[in-house]
Amino acid sequence: MKLIVAVVQDQDAPRLLEKLLAQGYRATRLASTGGFLRQGNTTLLVGANDGKVEEVLQLIEDTCRSREQAVTPWVPLGGTVDTYVPYPLEVTVGGATVFVLAVEDFRKL
Repeated sequence: MKLIVAVVQDQDAPRLLEKLLAQGYRATRLASTGGFLRQGNTTLLVGANDGKVEEVLQLIEDTCRSREQAVTPWVPLGGTVDTYVPYPLEVTVGGATVFVLAVEDFRKL
């Protein structure tokens, strides 16, 4: 058995959860925040048998796509705070960061 930890953008999470549940997977949803942009993310914990891991990864890949977004950084990217003038910056957001971990023991109590 494997534990799949997927960090996805908030706007992709509802569709991904819907697809996972439709396929019979259970998922635990945790609110999280990204470090660079300080925007909301969702961390999903999904348990899957070894033979089903690729199916779950494919659902994640099909649902969570990267996109370009203009953001205004809230901290200076370089230099001093005195000369900081915020301006929009085009960054890639979305997609998913996924970790697949081996589960030594699983019990549903």
